[in-house]
Amino acid sequence: MASRDVSLLQAGDRPFRVRAEDAEDLAVVAAFLQDALLPVSGMTYEPDTKRFVMLVQRFRWETAPGAGTIPADGDTLYAERVHCGIRFEGVTRVQTHGFDRGKRERILNLLTVHPSDGHIDIAFADNVTIRLAVDRILCHIEDLGEPWPTVFTPSHPEEEAEPAPADEASGA
Repeated sequence: MASRDVSLLQAGDRPFRVRAEDAEDLAVVAAFLQDALLPVSGMTYEPDTKRFVMLVQRFRWETAPGAGTIPADGDTLYAERVHCGIRFEGVTRVQTHGFDRGKRERILNLLTVHPSDGHIDIAFADNVTIRLAVDRILCHIEDLGEPWPTVFTPSHPEEEAEPAPADEASGA
């Protein structure tokens, strides 16, 4: 990533745009992508270019009001979501587990992204996993358009389930 010392407060007013090239970078990206919503129709695998692309609705954790924050004027505090493009390069195969790719209207809730030896797992709620076989870690993330307000702030139980192994599949 270009700069590891940018605080979330400094980044809050700018569109998020980053390139991840190693496991440490991907861990930072995973924090920003937690609770992104992905319609099944919002992903595609391009085998000719070895590219996997997703268009998610990213929850902007960097601008979210803190827990227990009460506005002085009594108005509702709003968090924000924004469209965000995610592109993984060098993808040789895509495997999925836990959802029917034919149900394109289904919305997946992203929990985390983490690399392992030769692949990257994208874990979602309800034991859904997308596994990308990769030559290397190379991921580009960019917010697209203007954010919009939401009164819904995601919350998490103390324990998260481990991602399930992905089923063999040739595309998303």
